[in-house]
Amino acid sequence: MLIKLMKHEFRATGRVMGPLYLVLLVTAIGANLSTRGLLETNSSFLNMLGGLLVVAFVFAIMGVCLMSLVLMVQRFYKNLLGDEGYVMFTLPASVHQQVWSKLIVSAVWFAATLLAVCAAGTIMVYEVGFMKAFFHGLGEVFRQLTAYYALNGTALVLEFLLLCFVTCCAMCLQFYAAMAVGHSFPNHKGLMSVVFFFVFQFAVQLMGSLLIVFLDESPFHRWLLQLTDWQLSGMAATHLLMIVLIFGVVLYGAIFYVVTTFFLKRHLNLE
Repeated sequence: MLIKLMKHEFRATGRVMGPLYLVLLVTAIGANLSTRGLLETNSSFLNMLGGLLVVAFVFAIMGVCLMSLVLMVQRFYKNLLGDEGYVMFTLPASVHQQVWSKLIVSAVWFAATLLAVCAAGTIMVYEVGFMKAFFHGLGEVFRQLTAYYALNGTALVLEFLLLCFVTCCAMCLQFYAAMAVGHSFPNHKGLMSVVFFFVFQFAVQLMGSLLIVFLDESPFHRWLLQLTDWQLSGMAATHLLMIVLIFGVVLYGAIFYVVTTFFLKRHLNLE
């Protein structure tokens, strides 16, 4: 059932994100033409047109990034907290499957947005000589990493990708938890969702500060420093740091996941 829910989510969100990516790439081409020709002419009209194309490209980047976030919030609200919730919760799918379908699809769109922005930036600055030098340097860095780090380099890339995925999920879950708690109230549900988002944000920052102070004064902090300084190589210490970061983000997201699923199961007040 999870696969079916994800297919439905991809179809619904793809109708929005697909055209936005196309607009982003078109404006990137226009911005490239502007920087390579229109802005260097003596015509005030062409200069103005080139400037507008560059501005349109900047707004397209901002719009795609913002829409990926807005769509993540909107789909959760519309599907599970609004009128569609009556239908969605009658499907033979658990609350966990409903939440995970939203999480995975949102994480995929965040990754696709990052790739689209990178591709658009590459198109915008594209020049044969520059791109040859860029890809030559990138290939040289890759060869150096492969030669000196081999499996460690591959492991670091996988750890970084996993960290990005769990970070996206944790960010989504904070929004989901705030909306789930806010919609447990009979009135002013949207306002309460915003209030609880900032409450959760404040609580996270407070707990993070207290944790840093505790670790700084605890024997564990000194033991960890001794371990990384004396017993672990630089690469091993880097792996340990990535694992600690991944575990911390997973714990952070798990708290909001429990809050989200609990309120969806027990205290949801549909409109």
